[in-house]
Amino acid sequence: MTADVVAQDEQAMPKGRDLYVVLGALMLAMLLAALDQTIVATALPTIVSDLGGLNHLAWIVTAYLLAATASTPLWGKLGDQYGRKRLFQTSIVIFLVGSALCGLARDMTELIVFRALQGLGGGGLMVLAVAIVGDVVPPRERGRYQGLFGAVFGVASVCGPLLGGWFVDNLSWHWVFYINVPIGILALLVIAAVLPSTGERERHRIDYLGTVLIVGWAVGLVLATTWAGTRYDWLSAPIVGLVVASAVLIGVWLLVERRAAEPIMPPRLLADSVFSLGSAISFAVGFAMFGALTFLPIFLQVVHGVSPTLSGVHLLPMMLGMLVSSIGSGQLISRFGRYKIFPVAGTPIIALALYLCSRLDENASTLSMSLRFALLGFGLGLVMQVLVIAVQNAVSYRDLGAATSGVTFFRQIGGSFGVAVFGSVFSNRLAAHVEDLAPVLPPGFDPSAVQGNPQLLDRYPAEVQQGVLHAYAQSIDSVFLWAVPVAAVGFVLTWFLREVPLRATSQTRDYGEGFGAAPTVRSSRHEMERALSELMRKDPKALELYERLGARSGVGLPAGSVWALCRIAKDVTVTGRELAERAGVAIEHGRPYVDRLVDAGYVRRRDGTLAITGSGRAVAERLFTARREGLARHVEGWSPEEHPELADVLARLAEASLGDEADGEILGPGPEPTGRRA
Repeated sequence: MTADVVAQDEQAMPKGRDLYVVLGALMLAMLLAALDQTIVATALPTIVSDLGGLNHLAWIVTAYLLAATASTPLWGKLGDQYGRKRLFQTSIVIFLVGSALCGLARDMTELIVFRALQGLGGGGLMVLAVAIVGDVVPPRERGRYQGLFGAVFGVASVCGPLLGGWFVDNLSWHWVFYINVPIGILALLVIAAVLPSTGERERHRIDYLGTVLIVGWAVGLVLATTWAGTRYDWLSAPIVGLVVASAVLIGVWLLVERRAAEPIMPPRLLADSVFSLGSAISFAVGFAMFGALTFLPIFLQVVHGVSPTLSGVHLLPMMLGMLVSSIGSGQLISRFGRYKIFPVAGTPIIALALYLCSRLDENASTLSMSLRFALLGFGLGLVMQVLVIAVQNAVSYRDLGAATSGVTFFRQIGGSFGVAVFGSVFSNRLAAHVEDLAPVLPPGFDPSAVQGNPQLLDRYPAEVQQGVLHAYAQSIDSVFLWAVPVAAVGFVLTWFLREVPLRATSQTRDYGEGFGAAPTVRSSRHEMERALSELMRKDPKALELYERLGARSGVGLPAGSVWALCRIAKDVTVTGRELAERAGVAIEHGRPYVDRLVDAGYVRRRDGTLAITGSGRAVAERLFTARREGLARHVEGWSPEEHPELADVLARLAEASLGDEADGEILGPGPEPTGRRA
């Protein structure tokens, strides 16, 4: 990799307004996909009341989660292989078609199928948007911009339930899905007009069979947990058959993954204790989080009679608690380098919060509920990001991307199971409690209709009202009580989680992981570029950085001349005016620094054009090497000498981060002018 190739890559990237327009469209598309995991939560009671099918309620959430989780590895690798722009546009179209069809759904079966289609597109939106950032943003700035994309997940987590409730109250539940269409079309048009078809192409052996098998065993187990105890007995032939078939598919999947050229999840990862324990804990966290998000709105709207919008407001303490602890734990880990304490503390907090939620009833105060929801969110935030850090820190470089994806994969699968199990428990317990109420209920009374319109109870005697509300409260209490053992198992597992001394790259925060809103698929290369980019943001000020590099390389030049030499070496030839514009100074102000290079024979000046000489290129290579060695200290233990790809990442970032756009500080008061003219 030569400096001029790096410079050409940078020149192909959008600049200024075009860059911000592209990033805005990408963030908008990702926001839509992330919102659709949480926005339906507060609309679920109304949807079930309108379409019927209380027993299938969980599948409205589960279908989206499973489709998005299973499809993200395919989108990621297809994007690497065929280019991301067209695939990103394709994923937007699929998502919009799914959204429109969801809004038009006439029954629960149609809605579930269309939600799966929507999830298929949503998986592409999330993984490709993050990948495209690497195509359009210079390496030194990627950490900053990817941090903005991580914040999108936080916004989606906080605003999703609130927006869903607002649409139900002011329009209809159909608009929870319709709203995606105009916004998505806007993002599609902007991407088509502004996003360049850039990015390197990388050949892959795509693991289609592994993907199909994952979907097979996940759907089989989720169906078993959904139907057991409701449609069929736990030991009935259909349930036993689903469990056995899923177990067989898991066995076949492991065999296929062992032989696949590029498996979705290398089986060797499952033998790593940190990864396997981290994934198991992540499963438990996803189980609790998505289950709570799905059934708390039902409790609030039915048992406490609040509007869908207000039920979203009531969930804000949970989201804010998750936000605070996620950001706070990340900062503490970066400062002290210790991470095990957070899941050890977070999982019992989750278990306690779930138990306290199981004690809520129709008489609970708003303050009491808010404190319990905030406690649950606080516990979740302490665990989610830390599990990603733990596995990234423990695995080898070749498994870095797969390990990161694997932990988020198990969290999403845990969410699918959590929603399914919670749904089964809720339906089963509600049916039992309603049966107990049969003597006092009027003929033909349908308790599920209360979910969409709690005011229906107003027409019945107080005895009926209190009985139905108590039945709902008890049923949802059972849901949270069943989740307590899952969180408790997660707590026990955290004690066996081995704490490995934290690498520098593992101390960088990825807020997208902290909020747990989306499955992640990044290669080891992309993961390392993100971490190093974040670490480069902590570099000393530009003036000090170039002074250090000059001294370390034995180059007797001021910082401004070092910067100019790196820039000219990357451009090969550049006019004095263009160089001054890049430096952010007037051409007269920067001339003395270039004069030094001309006097030393590093740069040749002719008719206002500056060109690198052979000796100048040799000195620039010394500077690039010093920068590369400095970055290599951040990846100590990753063995770049054993991984050519990692060595290439270091070389690219070293060259790309020197001689980039300056703000005028580097070419501050410097050497005396030599009298030469540009």
